[in-house]
Amino acid sequence: MEALDGHLWTYRDDSFLPHGTSRDADVAHHPVVLTVHDDNPNGARVRFLLDSVLIPDDAETYERIVLLFDGDDEDAVTAARMHWSNAKTKGFNATYWQPDEQGRWIRKV
Repeated sequence: MEALDGHLWTYRDDSFLPHGTSRDADVAHHPVVLTVHDDNPNGARVRFLLDSVLIPDDAETYERIVLLFDGDDEDAVTAARMHWSNAKTKGFNATYWQPDEQGRWIRKV
């Protein structure tokens, strides 16, 4: 979380992403919150999960959940496949995106 927070503050002057972390006193007012906890302190409708984090128990309260993983890491791919299967079993509309040879993201079903 620290590394991502620092990166979002310093990446480029012309591409700032307003955000806060779960440590902030006014966390509920941030449009984007970085957290390692299961709660939803700002009432977000979209949640991004990194590093094979499990899909939250309250997944149905979100409009969308995005799983980000390293496609070159076989353990991460295995975990993503498990998440995919679990999401489909629970009745969620699951899709995934994969880069093609030119680096464009293509939606898969």
